[in-house]
Amino acid sequence: MNGVSFRRQHAIGNFIVDFVSIKNKLVIELDGSHHLEQAEYDTERSKYLETQGYKVIRFWNNQVENDMEGVLRAIVVALYDI
Repeated sequence: MNGVSFRRQHAIGNFIVDFVSIKNKLVIELDGSHHLEQAEYDTERSKYLETQGYKVIRFWNNQVENDMEGVLRAIVVALYDI
């Protein structure tokens, strides 16, 4: 992704995020169906990460499996505010 590096399963505060670009302050979360039952928790978690200066974007697992190009495009937009 144009030289942007991501860490996988990285701790930020009391949370472990799926992927993070520390330099670009971007958190990427991949959500499975169990996240339907924990929407409130995910919202609070995202709010905390945002207070730490991170932008949080989420994708459903099926988005990654079925539209990788769209997911990558959304990540680029988030990185560069295109």
